[in-house]
Amino acid sequence: MYSHVVVGAQDIERAKTFYDAIFRHMPLDEQGFDKLQRPFYRQGKQRFIVTLPINGQPASPANGGTIGFELTSCEAVYAWHQAGVEQGGSSAESAPHIREDGKCVAYLRDPSGNKLCAFYQTEA
Repeated sequence: MYSHVVVGAQDIERAKTFYDAIFRHMPLDEQGFDKLQRPFYRQGKQRFIVTLPINGQPASPANGGTIGFELTSCEAVYAWHQAGVEQGGSSAESAPHIREDGKCVAYLRDPSGNKLCAFYQTEA
């Protein structure tokens, strides 16, 4: 649905370590650095990019914003969450769980405070 998502970070190396860890649990077509030396992750035509703010101001998370990622299993959702916490992120909202509608969900804040969600729709 989207072409790209860009999140700001104060510490690119710390952010890259965090995102490398959580994106290990998703099928990616490519990852690396773009021509501006920003870490990126690509799946199909969609890109996720981490950058220092271009305006020179401090990075800050979007108030009320969440970036969601669809994963391939509940196990991947739980592993994604654990990897994020181990790499400096923090659990957000609630512990990973399966909702009544069968959606397996986990929420994280990355080291810069950006809110992320991983989900998988079970058969329930």
